[in-house]
Amino acid sequence: MRWGLAGASTIASEHMIPAFRAHGDEVSWVASGNPDRALHYAADHGIGRAFGSLEEALAAGGVDAVYISSTNEKHAPQALAAIAAGAHVLCEKPLAMNLAEAADMVEKAQQAGVVFATNHHLRCAGSHRAIRDLIAAGAVGQVLSMRVHHAVHLPPHLQGWRINDAGAGGGVVPDITVHDADTVRFLLGEDPIEVTALDGTSGMGEGVEDSVMSIWAMPSGAMVFAHESFTHPFAGSAVEVHGTLGSIFAQGVMTQRPVGEIELVTADGRRNVPFSNHNLYVEGVRMFREAVRGSGQPSATGLDGINSLRVALAVREAARSGQRVAVNYGA
Repeated sequence: MRWGLAGASTIASEHMIPAFRAHGDEVSWVASGNPDRALHYAADHGIGRAFGSLEEALAAGGVDAVYISSTNEKHAPQALAAIAAGAHVLCEKPLAMNLAEAADMVEKAQQAGVVFATNHHLRCAGSHRAIRDLIAAGAVGQVLSMRVHHAVHLPPHLQGWRINDAGAGGGVVPDITVHDADTVRFLLGEDPIEVTALDGTSGMGEGVEDSVMSIWAMPSGAMVFAHESFTHPFAGSAVEVHGTLGSIFAQGVMTQRPVGEIELVTADGRRNVPFSNHNLYVEGVRMFREAVRGSGQPSATGLDGINSLRVALAVREAARSGQRVAVNYGA
């Protein structure tokens, strides 16, 4: 498969380009709004062509799929342009700045007959799949509550617009809460219906929130507590699932690497749960490639991306209004 890159991003260089090449795929071009950045990026990563705009790159052709990792406000117009050019699309989260844009992207892809996927990488982790399998097998009985701790420290080279540009989609809610929404949906197999939240700035945000805590009500009656932050250098990350028959404690699993530990605690005692340590991004690309061939679906579909965005937007609205907010599942 031949890929084009919309955005000369860090995630593409550190994770996605190696994942594409692990499958023998070619990265044909990179497009950036900064032509000099595109040229240097292409040279640094062995990419044959560089363009100063996505429109110019799409006109040049030569790709089967486009990976979008630009700033958030560009996702929708870039995805629509790629779809119109007949390319399959793998888009970073959040899909768009609002639900209408996200829905339009997915609808246009369906009409064009191309694969459209959201790059929610955590679904591809062996650790998360092991947790999901434990829950599905009834290892903890009826799920009563869940805690997602995703308070990390955003490294300097990733800060920039994420901490100071609301117009570009900055803030911890679109950056991390949207991931945690997809994680909860993936693990529990249900969608949050109502949220309440508080947000704030704790040393990094400049005009956007850098920390948020929220509580989500699930249709089953389970409750979820989620904590996301850019400002916690030593907190680590964790997922806990507590049920009538046991609890799952997963430490260090909210990450881009296949690491962490899972422990299941029941009346029979404690046991460590093994899981596959495969590369998350290589697995995500594998599933996307299979979907393009007509076999199965991407790990996270466009609808998954829409629904994670629904939850994140509800969390932000709840934090700003001080009210409980129903998640909008609309049409």
